[in-house]
Amino acid sequence: MDRLILFSNNDLKSLLKNRPSESKFGDDVQLLPNFNTIYDALLNLDVDYVIFGIKEDVGVFANYGNTGAAKAWDATLKVMLNIQSNTFTNPNRVLILGHLDFSDMMEKVKTLDQNNKKDITKARKKVAKIDRYVTDLVYQIVKAGKIPIIIGGGHNNAYGNIKGTSLAHKKPINVVNFDAHSDFRREEGRHSGNGFSYAYTEGFMKNYFIFGLHENYTSDNIFQVLNKFKSIQYNTFEGISIRNELSFKSELERASEFVSQKPFGVEIDCDAIKNIPSSAMTPSGFGVKKARAFVNHFAKLKNAQYLHICEAAPTLETETKVGKLITYLITDFMRAHGN
Repeated sequence: MDRLILFSNNDLKSLLKNRPSESKFGDDVQLLPNFNTIYDALLNLDVDYVIFGIKEDVGVFANYGNTGAAKAWDATLKVMLNIQSNTFTNPNRVLILGHLDFSDMMEKVKTLDQNNKKDITKARKKVAKIDRYVTDLVYQIVKAGKIPIIIGGGHNNAYGNIKGTSLAHKKPINVVNFDAHSDFRREEGRHSGNGFSYAYTEGFMKNYFIFGLHENYTSDNIFQVLNKFKSIQYNTFEGISIRNELSFKSELERASEFVSQKPFGVEIDCDAIKNIPSSAMTPSGFGVKKARAFVNHFAKLKNAQYLHICEAAPTLETETKVGKLITYLITDFMRAHGN
């Protein structure tokens, strides 16, 4: 895992902001000082959750999107480590592992032109390389019996999450995706818009439920593809929140029935949450309260295998806002999953 940069005690000290008579989340988390193999190190570690970041937005670039998703991990750490340590947050069950570093690829992508087809092809080849590292790390974590919580990067990383979990279980898994987009586009080289279609075609994903598709940003061709497969179900944001044809609560139940009978992953694309800086930020989407309720609902189900929060693209002005959002979603997941 030459791409994995472990989160160190020095990193922790540089980010912790201690106050008298308070214990912070970062005071009580576990760190991994070194390892021979991730699997062996985790197998002997008394934690439930392994949190790591993916610092890349090559997949977003390769999908003609706005970059910035590589910054979500650092924004999250600044907030998460400084929330309170108490019976509700339970940080002693958590390992902060570190992040997968793709800074060399990011530098090369900066020299590429999104309007040049050859450059887009180059970027998509880099995404396929990123897939291998994400797949391997998720595989090791799940195989060791832990729950990975994956932060940052583009939604291209759903593919590695799904494949790694599937390989650990030696069977296809199901996925529920809180997203404005299906990310089920054709296999034209890897990017952030086709992680699920690749995972499905290659047999790593069985049932797929997309929660909250935006009707204005889903092509007729994609709707035809989605409607063709019995193993894919979806609802739309407009159907739930604008026309009130469906209730949020009943759709949570329908999605649960569809995915929770076997191991499944929980994917959260910040594009679906209104006014959150992301690669495709929306002024009209589910609010943070609905996103948190979604995570809480699926984390309670015993077959939930991982949480992935992606596509947030914080700026200096918005990094605290993004960090708080992602931290809320992480702690909501762990609270519900532990009960």
